[in-house]
Amino acid sequence: MSTRWRELLSCAGLALGVMLATTGVQAELASVPFSADMVKHGPDGATTAGRMYVGDDRMRVEMSQQGRTMVRIVDQGQRTEWILFPEQRRYIEHAAPPQTDEAPMADTDAENPCAGMPGLVCRNLGQETIDGRSATKWEINGSHQGQGFTTTQWIDDERGIPLVQELPNGGKIHLRMVGHEKLDGRDVEKWEMIASGPNRPESRTFQWYDPELKLVIRQEFPGGIVNELKNIEVGKQPDELFVVPSDYTRMSTPPAGGGPAR
Repeated sequence: MSTRWRELLSCAGLALGVMLATTGVQAELASVPFSADMVKHGPDGATTAGRMYVGDDRMRVEMSQQGRTMVRIVDQGQRTEWILFPEQRRYIEHAAPPQTDEAPMADTDAENPCAGMPGLVCRNLGQETIDGRSATKWEINGSHQGQGFTTTQWIDDERGIPLVQELPNGGKIHLRMVGHEKLDGRDVEKWEMIASGPNRPESRTFQWYDPELKLVIRQEFPGGIVNELKNIEVGKQPDELFVVPSDYTRMSTPPAGGGPAR
């Protein structure tokens, strides 16, 4: 692998890693187009900032790291992802990762949480009340690497999010609404997420959920880390934000043996 390639990918990895951690959500799943500033506050007071654009199953994230600007574009319709290096007018292209509902506040199919997930079988165990909220209890059965597992979820009937998850390893995740607040001029719901597990101390994370955008726009983690979206503007985003400029040159992926990239 060439020194130049290593240098570019090293910077891209640093920048894009922060990009993805900043939101803590699958923003490309958002049903409402918007733009926003991304801000990450570290426990040492350091701040990292970027810009996000979302619309029509597409997402663009811009960020500067070590003096270089990095851009990530994801087009779920084309199942393609691009990493752009504006200073070099070059880009990398590869298949986009599939959409997942791994974010704690991600919406779940209320009729069947296993919909679209081959190998999983869901069984409706009836209605229950969790912290004053109506929820449907589901037993989920599947297998991983030849080992069967069972997990249980209580899915909020209004929001479609798991209020309680009992995991196969004995861990538990509990989401509890704290109340309604105004955040950066937007009406949001404040939720507390409590995670516990065998031989692990309990951890608490606070999340501010935006009902219009259907995603978390602020998270506070143990240790003082805060991720948030600010200056949110709802509206259709220009199509040119989600395509690679015509004067950019594609960078070839280096061969597995470590030969030079073109």
